Amino acid sequence: MLMLMLMRLKRLFKHRWQSDQLLRGALCSQKLTQLTSAVQRSESLHTGEIRVCVETGLPVSYLWRPDSIAVITHQRAVTMFSKLRVWDTADNNGVLIYLLLAEKRIEIMADRGLNSRVPEETWQSIVASMRAEFKMNHFEVGLLAAIEQVSQLLTQHFALTAEHTQVNELPNEPDIR
Repeated sequence: MLMLMLMRLKRLFKHRWQSDQLLRGALCSQKLTQLTSAVQRSESLHTGEIRVCVETGLPVSYLWRPDSIAVITHQRAVTMFSKLRVWDTADNNGVLIYLLLAEKRIEIMADRGLNSRVPEETWQSIVASMRAEFKMNHFEVGLLAAIEQVSQLLTQHFALTAEHTQVNELPNEPDIR
């Protein structure tokens, strides 16, 4: 019981008091602008929607859960997928790139229209590439590469054609929390 309490307190400290410092070190406003531009360029090629969500730390309600940080991060990504309405695109082809800075955890979630066409190994490969960049503190590089790889998948399966009108269904700016 004492070990569980200590683990939770350590998580709380990591997610609440170190979070602002983590964001400043990872993504300045210029880098956020570059990420927005990358999403915008990508979405001019296909009917899909890409959302980038960067959280410095988890809400307290997540920090007290007894689950592993991998499970908790996945649960939070599912919540953000819904909250940011990534599931709510016309062709069911929205993609969330979720980054939890406090834990350096990554989740990529695709709606059923794209996910049914892309093998799980492809998503894991994108995450592995991001993780390698993040280990070197190259957050922008990792995120830009992921946006490019997701863009290629969306263009392959949902290319913008003459019969489609380009509609921006979701904001292009990264959601920072």
